[in-house]
Amino acid sequence: MQNITLEHPEYSAKRAMWRKYKDLYIGGEQMKTNASEYLSPRQKEPMDVYAERLDKVFYENYVGSIIDWYAATLFRREAVLHIDGASQTGRRFFNTLSEDCDLKGSNLSDFFRRRIVDSLVFGSSLILVDFPRTTVALESRAAEDENGASRAYLVDYTPENLVNWSYDEHGNFNWIVLRTSELKKESVEADGWTEETRWFYYDKQNYRTYRMRNARDRESPIELVDQGLHGLARLSRVPLFEMKVSDGLWLMNKAGLVQLEHFNKSNALSWALTMGLFAVPVIYSERDWNQVVGESYYIQLAPGDKFGWTEPEGKVFEIAGHNLQRLQQEIYRVCYLLTQSRDGAAQSGLSKLRDFAITQEVLRGYGDMVKDTLKRVLRSIGAAREDGLSIDVSGLDDFDIGDFAGDLEDARQLLSLGIESRTLRVQLYKRLAQKYLCDVRQELKDQIALEIEASAGRK
Repeated sequence: MQNITLEHPEYSAKRAMWRKYKDLYIGGEQMKTNASEYLSPRQKEPMDVYAERLDKVFYENYVGSIIDWYAATLFRREAVLHIDGASQTGRRFFNTLSEDCDLKGSNLSDFFRRRIVDSLVFGSSLILVDFPRTTVALESRAAEDENGASRAYLVDYTPENLVNWSYDEHGNFNWIVLRTSELKKESVEADGWTEETRWFYYDKQNYRTYRMRNARDRESPIELVDQGLHGLARLSRVPLFEMKVSDGLWLMNKAGLVQLEHFNKSNALSWALTMGLFAVPVIYSERDWNQVVGESYYIQLAPGDKFGWTEPEGKVFEIAGHNLQRLQQEIYRVCYLLTQSRDGAAQSGLSKLRDFAITQEVLRGYGDMVKDTLKRVLRSIGAAREDGLSIDVSGLDDFDIGDFAGDLEDARQLLSLGIESRTLRVQLYKRLAQKYLCDVRQELKDQIALEIEASAGRK
């Protein structure tokens, strides 16, 4: 049981990096709270001065906004599910799943929008397929449906939760250990909060759940609270799916260090400008000077003495300003968003088109990754439920309102070729209708698809 607490060497090596990337993404008060880990002190800087700089720290969060922009733009149109098969029970289930996939009211688009954000921040996102636990022996599929045991749902995790794992010879998970921690209180009258830690072990057949009631007490025992077969045991696979971006498309990893450099430079410049507002008095005199200088005081000078104020010339401020602008543009450049880094600078139409074409290709790459993960998750659920349905996913490749007009024209020209294929005509109509109505309920999409198939059969 103690082995459940062991951590994979790769997890131990990357844990600090993931925490830093999360702070850089969230920014705000969380970044200010942890600013001492990222704001570099000057050489031999007095601690009281450094503490004052920490108190006045600020963070211009470019990379967080960029990641949110990609997630919002990618899911501007929802992914379209194509479900074919005779099982009406299975169709109803997937319609329900598309509207509430995590038992928290999240539809599939909202759920996977959050997962793409996690992937761009941490490099990957984890999705667990789970089924409700039941203590009653169910002997038929109808009994499972009635009891709710066949109501699969999704649980989201980040790489921070996956603490240990192993792969088989095909590169799939052989077993995993997930860890979560949360503050708990038995009742409103109870004294204080306790931090409860849970470990979830999964292999290709079984699961086990462990719990430590008070993680802050090292002597607190770890107890086994649940075990059994998991929902994908029939498929002989671990029910965890990983949505992983390539190193070249891992935005936080590409822009994080540049964002940190910008953070330090912008705070240093801000501090220097603030200090420059308080001019320093300069006394030119051969006498010992012991007078107090201030707004409510006066000074007395001897003949030949001089008094003045010193202030920086500003050349280094100008250089620092240009450097900050270059760092800002570099953050957008490495994130493939050159069009948003020029602050309204003049740019030819051809140059804008070329730059945005690169951004669109990156978006399509993210869309393909999401669709591939979504297909693997839904097909595994369908196979575990034995619905006998064919499931496919399309969409997540249009990022401009005008794109649908182009799709409509392409379909019209394809049909004008006179190809004698009922299947081709049905699939074209279904894809166009579902794309145009991408934001309606999956139940309506499914009904429209059935009506298109029925009407095409009568022609």
